Amino acid sequence: MSDVSTNLKHALHPCVRFGYPSRWYNVGIPVEAPCRYHTSENVQMVQTKRAAIYCRVSTDDQSCERQLNDLHAFAERAGYNVTAVFQEKASGVKTDRVERAKLLKLAQARKIDLVLVTELTRWGRSTVDLLDTLQDLNAQGVSVIAQTGSQFDLDTAQGKMIAGMLSVLAAFERDLISERTKSGLASARAKGKKLGRQKGQNPSDKYAKAVLKHVADGRTYRWISHEMQINKTTVTAIVRRHSSTYSDAVLQVL
Repeated sequence: MSDVSTNLKHALHPCVRFGYPSRWYNVGIPVEAPCRYHTSENVQMVQTKRAAIYCRVSTDDQSCERQLNDLHAFAERAGYNVTAVFQEKASGVKTDRVERAKLLKLAQARKIDLVLVTELTRWGRSTVDLLDTLQDLNAQGVSVIAQTGSQFDLDTAQGKMIAGMLSVLAAFERDLISERTKSGLASARAKGKKLGRQKGQNPSDKYAKAVLKHVADGRTYRWISHEMQINKTTVTAIVRRHSSTYSDAVLQVL
């Protein structure tokens, strides 16, 4: 082969065309074979994933500082772009946590791709709550990733397995709560305790004495409502709750 043909063949080699060192194409790689190395044409720009950090401690005397430091370092190693940080001091069994609710709204707005936690118990301890929130996040395309590297993405095989386990545990947890509630109510009844709201516990009962006096004096419900600046329905409810104290004749007063 002439020098011109050899030079032309080298010039057409994919590694040469994209400016890679000669040692890459002088090791017997056929010219016809595609280059094994990434080139400017076939490398796709991978968008950095947006992550929100969530830290939680249970008591006021505890600090989120260690969790924050660990998660920032983890995000940097993994190449995540931390766009939001949420710190919370609340029990893990509480489901109405303010900071976590803000994070969930951020996920609903599609402004994050990941939630970073040191461990899954920081996100929640209730199995039912875990399953519900993980499903909500999954619907928005957001995964929860623990510092250990475990990814709780319900679309993956691992995530589906976790979701299945959580579903079983959640059902078990609901049954336990139901059984304990029923057992507690049965025990209270056996001890002669009256269940439900007792007389005097209703907020409107603070008007009861005055309302019943007006009724006994022959005032109408409409007059009582206007005089005491309360709803007529409230007047009616008070009279009904205390009807055993008065005769039916009194209750017929208009």
